[in-house]
Amino acid sequence: MNTRSLEHLLAVAETGSFSRAAERCFLTQSALSRSIATLEKDLGGRLLDRIGKRNELTPLGLQVVERARGIVREAAELKRSAELLHGGGGVIRVGLGSGPGALLMLPLMRLGAQHYPKVRVSITRGPAELQLLQLRNRQLDAMVVDARRVSPAADLQIESLGELRAGFICRAGHRLAGRRTLSMAQVLEYPLAGTPLSDEVSRTLLEQYGVHPERITAIGCEDIGSLIETVAQTDAIYLGIVSAAREGLAGGQLIELPVRPTLAIGARFAYVSLVGRTEAPVMQLFRQLVAERLGEASSA
Repeated sequence: MNTRSLEHLLAVAETGSFSRAAERCFLTQSALSRSIATLEKDLGGRLLDRIGKRNELTPLGLQVVERARGIVREAAELKRSAELLHGGGGVIRVGLGSGPGALLMLPLMRLGAQHYPKVRVSITRGPAELQLLQLRNRQLDAMVVDARRVSPAADLQIESLGELRAGFICRAGHRLAGRRTLSMAQVLEYPLAGTPLSDEVSRTLLEQYGVHPERITAIGCEDIGSLIETVAQTDAIYLGIVSAAREGLAGGQLIELPVRPTLAIGARFAYVSLVGRTEAPVMQLFRQLVAERLGEASSA
């Protein structure tokens, strides 16, 4: 019996499908079937029953799956610890949310390319829910995302990275540019561009400006860089973290609008990793980059 076969059984149990499990494990279905058949032979009994198109765990299968999760996790950590001791920790695999991506992605890629060419950098973008799944499947070492999109769990270590100020930004030639104060009603005469809003942010906007969340964002996208570029070329107004637009603001192409009352909520980021997982030494480079970049952003 080997841990790879246990991983294959867990994949079938979690997906309910040999085809999806094979895809997750990067195997053909026949190779996956042989692996589980070998495991059944080693354990002396059937682990899965095929019922129509469904696959259900047998009583033995249920017991094996319950214990296999811990065995596979401990085996992975043992292997990882050995790799780190032998200097095999030169990989940074991180997930970045929309806001962190705008602030950290390019600096992280430049850090690897210019100063640490032997370090492999892998960055995943997308919804926090997907990144959490990848983190739990050991496909990511850590993630930096909007803290509001991660629910506390026993297997997660969630470290607060503070809050960044949010605001309204438009191009310098916009009709609203140069006003001393603006109301939300004046802002909403133009399309707003921003990332998907969390429930907490939506409630705050409703309480502060009396505007239903459905009217808040007309142009929604996870890529803040694309949102800001759209705002720079159109009459759309960006709603989000101000520091993500700092280059355009410093260069005079963009301006921050004086909307009153001032937006009372910002972006809260968190560094998320797995409890009990050994962190590769190279990840300290990423932690240092996060601290430096978010420190600069908070002072902007």
